[in-house]
Amino acid sequence: MDSMNTLAVPPYVELGVHSLSGLLWTLLLLFLWHCYRMGSDLPIPGHAHAGKLKSGSRRSIMSRGGSCDGTKCSARSKLLRSDQITPFISMETEEDEEHGQGYLTPVMCHALFPAQASAEAKKLYAALQEYAKRYSWVGMGRIHKSLREQVHLNDHSAIQKPHLFFLPDVPSVPFFPRDAHRHDIEVLEANYSVILAEFKAVYQRGIDSKLGWTCVGPKGQAVFSLYSAGVSVAGNCRSCPCTYRTLLSLRTFISSNSLGSAGFWLLGPGATLGSSYGPTNTRLRCHLGLQTPSLCELVVGGEPQCWSEGHCLLVDDSFLHTVSHKGSPDSGPRVILSVDLWHPNVAAAERQALDFMFSPDL
Repeated sequence: MDSMNTLAVPPYVELGVHSLSGLLWTLLLLFLWHCYRMGSDLPIPGHAHAGKLKSGSRRSIMSRGGSCDGTKCSARSKLLRSDQITPFISMETEEDEEHGQGYLTPVMCHALFPAQASAEAKKLYAALQEYAKRYSWVGMGRIHKSLREQVHLNDHSAIQKPHLFFLPDVPSVPFFPRDAHRHDIEVLEANYSVILAEFKAVYQRGIDSKLGWTCVGPKGQAVFSLYSAGVSVAGNCRSCPCTYRTLLSLRTFISSNSLGSAGFWLLGPGATLGSSYGPTNTRLRCHLGLQTPSLCELVVGGEPQCWSEGHCLLVDDSFLHTVSHKGSPDSGPRVILSVDLWHPNVAAAERQALDFMFSPDL
């Protein structure tokens, strides 16, 4: 046994040990070199251009084999989030960016927002930034484009000119077919009798501001609001509980922002409401006819329509519109339940953002 312990290690075994040790040292050095290169490629926190990499620049980098001159980053550089920077990758073409027309122009760049914008537009832009900070910029392209172009609202065609907020690229017509909001229309029409009975009850109490009526005019104009600018009118809702519950059962009722309202609208014989525009094209007004005497007409975008009792009309009131009641003095007022619904081409993410931006609390 002692003789075996004193045997020398064969030369080839000793050579293998030294080779393995050298290999491990080589791998360690390669790993340290890789870490050094990756660290040198990181964006500098607080740098003016940290976190921005345009698609055009990325293509040019790749075409040169993946490296840049001077202090520019290599194609392998990565955008990392930090407390000092908010990275954004623009997917626009260079032509779109030059003209400020693309949806995905870097939204964190304040220079893109027109300095001559109105105070209201600036307030909305600040609200959009706060929304994106809390949630996401995903799906906000059209809204951001709209706010950048707010200063050009007066350039819109005379037939459609919302005075507060215009969402671009929303297909629209003065009157929409029932299929645009079939569920909500069917719910309203199914409850026509109950809604009419509750209206008659509040109407018979008298039209007076102390009884919940507003916009009382000399020719029978009056509004009994259930929701006003996104806020429920508690006393009026208690007077019409079934109508209130019907509103809550609608899928697209705008009940959480100042663009949405609902209530009974009266127009007396001989009255005409002059040409006007609604505040936004992101909604449709649904009119449920309750009392519709003859010779009552609604003209929207040059197209005339008449109400029918128990049936709904879907109207885009961002078009120029006029309302008239040319019936006889004893025909009574025209009465509708007006309910603001989301435009069907406004996406769910956009609706959530607009609820935030136009919150009644802001």
